[in-house]
Amino acid sequence: MSNYDQNSLGSGTIGSQDLAADAGLHGYMLGVYNFMAAGVGLTALVAWLSYQLTGPALLQSPLMWIFILAPLALVFFISSRINTLSATAARWLFFTYAALVGVSVSTLLHIYTASSITRVFFIAAAMFGALSVFGYTTSRDLSGLGTFLFMGLIGIIIAAVVNLFLRSTGLDWLISVIGIGVFAGLTAYDTQRIKAMYDGRDDETAAGRKSVIAALSLYLNFINMFMMLLRLVGSRR
Repeated sequence: MSNYDQNSLGSGTIGSQDLAADAGLHGYMLGVYNFMAAGVGLTALVAWLSYQLTGPALLQSPLMWIFILAPLALVFFISSRINTLSATAARWLFFTYAALVGVSVSTLLHIYTASSITRVFFIAAAMFGALSVFGYTTSRDLSGLGTFLFMGLIGIIIAAVVNLFLRSTGLDWLISVIGIGVFAGLTAYDTQRIKAMYDGRDDETAAGRKSVIAALSLYLNFINMFMMLLRLVGSRR
C-alpha cells in the first residue's frame, strides 16, 4: 500500500511539473503572437495615416528610399544586438521598425484597390495561422528546411534587385510565386524553432528578448507573404 502511495505521489509531482511547463510555454507563445499582432496592427495604422497625410507624393519623393532602407538597417541592428539590449529597448525598437514599415507599405494603397488589399490581408492571415499551427503541433523535425529556405530567400532578394532594372513582369510573377512558398515554409519552420527556444528557467530579461526576436521573425514572414500575395493576385487601381 505504501508503494502505491509513493508512486501516486511521484506521478502527481511529475504531472504538476508537466502542467507548469505547458502553461509556461503557452504564456510564452501567446506573448510572441501578441507582440507580432501589435506590430502588424501598428504597421496598418501608420500605413493608413501616411496614405491620408502624404498622398501619392511620397511615391515620387527621395524620402521614400529612407523609409525603405531604414527598416532594413534596423532589423539587422535588432538581430545582431538582441543579446545586449534590455527587453524594453528591444520592444521599442521592434515597434519603431513596424512603424517605419508602415510608411513604406502606405504606397501600396496608391497602387492597389482597398478591397483587394483587405481580401489579400485576410488570405495571408488565414495562411499564416494554418502554417503556424502546423509548425507548432507537428512532430516532424523541420530544422532541415532552414538552409533550403534561407537559400531560397537569398535567391528572391537577388532576383528582386535584378528585376529593378529589367522590369520583367514574368520574373516578377515568378518571384511572387516562389516568395509565397518560401515565406510559407519559414512560417512553419520559425514557429517550431520559436517553440524550441522556450526555457522555463529564463529570467524576465531573457524571456523578453526571446519574445521580441521571435515576434520579429513571424512579423517578417507575415508581411512578406502578404506583399507577395498582393503582387500576385491584387487588383491594381
